[in-house]
Amino acid sequence: MDLMEKLTILADSAKYDVACTSSGVDRAGQKGKLGSAVAPGLCHSFAADGRCISLLKVLMTNSCIYNCKYCVNRIDNDTPRATFTPRELAELTIAFYRRNYIEGLFLSSGVLKSPDHTCERLIQCLEILRGEYRFNGYIHVKAIPGADPALLCRLGLLADRMSVNIELPSESSLKRLAPDKSRHSIFKPMGLITSKITENSHDLARYRHAPKFAPAGQSTQMIIGATPDSDYQILKLSESLYQKYQLKRVFYSAYMPVVNDALLPSIQVKPPLLREHRLYQADWLLRFYGFQASELLDENHPDFNPLVDPKCSWALSHMEYFPVEVNRADYETLLRVPGIGVKSAQRIVKARKTGSLDFTGLKRIGVALKRAQYFITCSGKMIEGLRITQDGVLRSLISEQGAKLLPQEEWEQLSLLEKPALFAKDVVQCLTGA
Repeated sequence: MDLMEKLTILADSAKYDVACTSSGVDRAGQKGKLGSAVAPGLCHSFAADGRCISLLKVLMTNSCIYNCKYCVNRIDNDTPRATFTPRELAELTIAFYRRNYIEGLFLSSGVLKSPDHTCERLIQCLEILRGEYRFNGYIHVKAIPGADPALLCRLGLLADRMSVNIELPSESSLKRLAPDKSRHSIFKPMGLITSKITENSHDLARYRHAPKFAPAGQSTQMIIGATPDSDYQILKLSESLYQKYQLKRVFYSAYMPVVNDALLPSIQVKPPLLREHRLYQADWLLRFYGFQASELLDENHPDFNPLVDPKCSWALSHMEYFPVEVNRADYETLLRVPGIGVKSAQRIVKARKTGSLDFTGLKRIGVALKRAQYFITCSGKMIEGLRITQDGVLRSLISEQGAKLLPQEEWEQLSLLEKPALFAKDVVQCLTGA
């Protein structure tokens, strides 16, 4: 099998790994080294100067000894298999980089032979990149659960970011759909990475040139919709992961029905993309708005209302906290008002130092009054003529947000490359220079 055929198979197999995020590392080019890393983003994101920054997203191999029911690469699925050698993948990455196709690498892998064997191959690839080619660009690598801790430590010294995928939110779901995995085997490397990052931060404080361990931190991914787990269970787990393992991000991946199995939703079922969207919104509230999972959902209301965003839903259930007087409320209280984000709250706090704010002034500094008007007052007054009832506000918010939403069955996963043939042509041109 030639390199082009391997790339076609393994790049396609990697698309189910969700991690389109900023790199978290801002590292300038260095004399004698190839490449740099830009903090604002990779995975076809945009840097602060407007540049589109991309990376090669690929598997080392899609051969796997595990039989996870939801995975297209499970051992009993009839799919074309391919495996890069460490040198093939390293040279492919450098070939793409030198032609300005990519600025980094996102590397994952099926489990070939054993976790240790797979981890050793990942390390060999990164050692060729970092050592032989002096590659200084961003590298995100998936840690292999079950691998020896010493191997994971070596991997962390070569990568900028590491991630360990939880995949499914509960132990019962793992036993049902991924019998070869356990929560212990997943959380153990997570804990190791967290402790090494903490230890490394102390070393860097004492020794300026100490080697850095996963300086961009770690992340994880959960599949949404393949199991009966509720939004509340998922959000509580995410909250726990942020607190215990200091994760940079939890990614939510709407289940894509790619294989038939009696334990999985029908392959005809559309991915729950709207549900994924609501979980991302709630995750944002956990990380930047001071909310707790138990405030947004509970056992009696375990799933988000698809018609309004989680912040609006919370506000409608806690009307006793509103309206909020924008000229007196503290920053944390302002953050809980629908329509007021982090930047808007900061601008309000800054602007009212020079005088009282009215609704015209709020609109001028970027507050979304279509939502905020129901929950705030300016100098003790609400917008003239506005009548507030819980049902009326709910209808207005559903009308305002619902106009932006397609019906669930019409939601589609965006695709960067609609025509694979053009991608193949580009790759051949990249590798041959023709």
